[in-house]
Order: sequence, then structure tokens, then C-alpha cells
Amino acid sequence: MATDRASAHPEGVHAAPSELSEAIDAYLRSVALERGASAHTLRAYAADLRTLESFVAERGAEPDPALIDLELLREWAWHQRDAGLATATLARRTSTVRGFTAWLARTGRTAADPGVRLRAPRPDRSLPRVLTRTQVDEVLDDLAARAASDDPGALRDLAVIELLYASALRVSELVGLDLDFVDEGRRTLRVLGKGAKERVVPYGLPAARALTAYRERGRPALAAKDTPERALFLGARGRRLSTRAVYALVAGILAELPGSGPAGPHAFRHTAATHLLDGGADLRAVQELLGHASLGTTQIYTHVSAERLATAYRTAHPRA
Repeated sequence: MATDRASAHPEGVHAAPSELSEAIDAYLRSVALERGASAHTLRAYAADLRTLESFVAERGAEPDPALIDLELLREWAWHQRDAGLATATLARRTSTVRGFTAWLARTGRTAADPGVRLRAPRPDRSLPRVLTRTQVDEVLDDLAARAASDDPGALRDLAVIELLYASALRVSELVGLDLDFVDEGRRTLRVLGKGAKERVVPYGLPAARALTAYRERGRPALAAKDTPERALFLGARGRRLSTRAVYALVAGILAELPGSGPAGPHAFRHTAATHLLDGGADLRAVQELLGHASLGTTQIYTHVSAERLATAYRTAHPRA
């Protein structure tokens, strides 16, 4: 993976990359090949590891991976904390560095893993934004009214929001759908999730109706005639719909609703998971639907449901 590290020197000479820089590049290539990490993940890892590289340079230490020890890593972690970063950012950077030092040891670049005892701060566990069922109905009813005009963009927007909620998709999974990923007979989607892992998820009848209307009357009008696209969802220019466009759509919708918290597409994923658990769905079934590798990641939605129950109790019970 190429990185823009070179700095200008007199007579156009560029500094040779250090052993630490080369090790970071090799690690990123390894992550890309072994884990199938996305470009977004690789950029985040690179940014995290460059903070360690910059710290080593500022400290005047030798940029040799073999000389990285626990003391240096703890100084780096303290420097990151002193910069006023959020706890979640600190935890992520620490995790990235620990993954890097484990790889250094595994590949023989260091005699031992210096990061094995590096502790990450506990991230704040703020509850995600969840819409009420009434709010979801209002959003979808409004989108359906706009789509009744058969405007191609309105038909697409309704299908997008219906699927985000019906199948609890990540935005990257939604825009990554191709036409042949949809099984209309079984009402299922073949989804390519994190780490290039495939899973099959269901969607309901309202989403099926919206999807059929979009495919029959919306998508043909959006499709570019010169370069056919395999993508299910298309933008105004006939190319695959971008994640940015979906973020803009959802942000506009959520801005009109009461409530606080992030205003991105994940709000519909959080909402779907919470409503499933509220309705009695098994936690492991929800884990499979969401594509979570760990059940612990899914368990945050049990906290959301418990908080909603507590709020309802305090509001409605006469002796709360």
C-alpha cells in the first residue's frame, strides 16, 4: 500500500523510508491480503500507525522496529491521551498498534511482542440512536407518498430506506448490492459484509414492493445507456449509488425527527436490531442478521431495549 511519506529536500532528493516505515507498509499489505480489509480500514490503520512513526521520530529514537519496547509504547499512549483525543479513538489506536507489534513478533522482526501488555482505555459505550416504530412508519409513509409520482429518485430512496430498516444493512453493504444479489422469490439478499464475508438476509413484504417498483420503474430511468451498471442502486448519473449520497438522504430524513445522536444510515440498522429484540427475536438470530462476528457486539441492543423499557416505566408507572 503506497503512502505519501516523502518530503521535499534540497536538489529534489527524498529521504529513504525508515525500517519502521517499511515495516508498517508490509503490515498493511499483510492485513489487506490475510483479512481482506477494506480500503477504509486500511486508511484508518495507516493513520493510527503513522502516529507511532511520528512519535518515534519526534523522540529522536532509532526508527527500527526491533527497538520498540513497552516503555516507548506507553510513552506514545500517554502522548496520545495528552493530545485530548476521545477515549474511543485512543482505544482504536492502541488496538491497531497492538496488532502491529504482534505481527512484528510473529514475522520475526522483533524477539518478543512489546505491545502484549499495552492497555487500551475503555471506550465510552454510548447508546446508538433508535427511532420509534411510529417514527419509522412516518418516514416510510412520507417516502411512499413521494414515490407515488413515479419519480425515479423517489422510488430509489424509498427502496433504500426500506432495505436499510428491513434487513439491518450497513451502508457499504447496501451500495455494494448488485442486481443478481437479490432473490425476489425468497425475498432475500446476498450481502458482502466486513472482511469480504458473505451472508444471506431476508427482507419483508413492504421492502419487496418498494424494491420491485424501483427495479421496474425507477432504475431503468436512472441507468446510463452507454455503460450498463450491475449495481442495484444507481445515482443520478447512472453509476453505483455512493455512500455519501445515502448519508445525505438519511441525514435529511433524521433532521426532521426529534431525538439526538448520530444521523447516519446506521440509525436504521440500530433501529431494526432493537425492534427485533423488542419483538422477541433471539439474540443469536439478530447477530447473524447483522453479520456480527461477536455476540458481545450485538448485546449493546439489549441495553438499548432495557433503557427504552426503563424510560417507558418511569414515564407511565404511577409509582415509578
